[in-house]
Amino acid sequence: MDILSEITDHKRIEVELQKQAVSPEQLREQVRDLMENSPAPRRSMKRALASSPAGIIAEFKRRSPSKGWIYETAKADEIPAAYEAAGASAISILTDAKFFGGSLRDIRMARPLVDIPILRKDFIIDEYQLLQARIAGADAVLLIAACLTQEECADLTARAHALGLEVLLEIHSPRELAYISKDVDMVGVNNRNLGTFVTDVENSFRIAGQLRQTIADARNIPDAQDSSDTPRNLPLLVSESGISHPETICRLRTAGFRGFLIGETFMKTPQPGDALKGFIQGIEETEAQKSL
Repeated sequence: MDILSEITDHKRIEVELQKQAVSPEQLREQVRDLMENSPAPRRSMKRALASSPAGIIAEFKRRSPSKGWIYETAKADEIPAAYEAAGASAISILTDAKFFGGSLRDIRMARPLVDIPILRKDFIIDEYQLLQARIAGADAVLLIAACLTQEECADLTARAHALGLEVLLEIHSPRELAYISKDVDMVGVNNRNLGTFVTDVENSFRIAGQLRQTIADARNIPDAQDSSDTPRNLPLLVSESGISHPETICRLRTAGFRGFLIGETFMKTPQPGDALKGFIQGIEETEAQKSL
């Protein structure tokens, strides 16, 4: 069994156990109360990335299945705020406990401390997890094509939007392009093989052309992703994982990407916020050299 299958099988069991502790009806009632009586300001991750010169989604991640602990004592009430101060456009928080050392509590701790969008990054297979994300304070959720059928993905996208959550659809190969519809807010190319967890950033470049055309076809408009701005009616493109050099960001932007999810590059350092700050400075310096 590959790692993805192991994780998704565990996730199904985990969600069912959570439903036994707190029923879906109880969560729905909490969400109704939240949305009616104390609606939190919704932060658009898509707009934040589109308007940012760097477009960094800084990830809070303690461990990974392939590398074990990266930063075991990382604190959710410190690092996300440091990311924002350093110039992150959005924050990704892993909430899987068994494989990534995270929890929904990390989002709840970070939410009052940051004003930028928070992505709940997990292996979402059930509406229950969307309700959890909304209650915890997330602004967007990750849907992984490899974990879902096209019908499940479309249904979860609609349910997320009904809760005020944006959707980052994650694909890994050209055969998953069929999952892209006019309804998703962002499309991410994961450069990490979810079967082996090996990363190769060239995956984003290999799929970029087909990805732009698929998005254009979904909207029935000419391919517009080559411009410096992402039209509002087009999903924004995100490159995920394996990005460790500022020069790579500049190349990815040329290929049409506007968001860049980076975790281990920052989390493997003692001060992830400082690492992000230096990384963004590197992007600015690279762009300045290109303009000479």
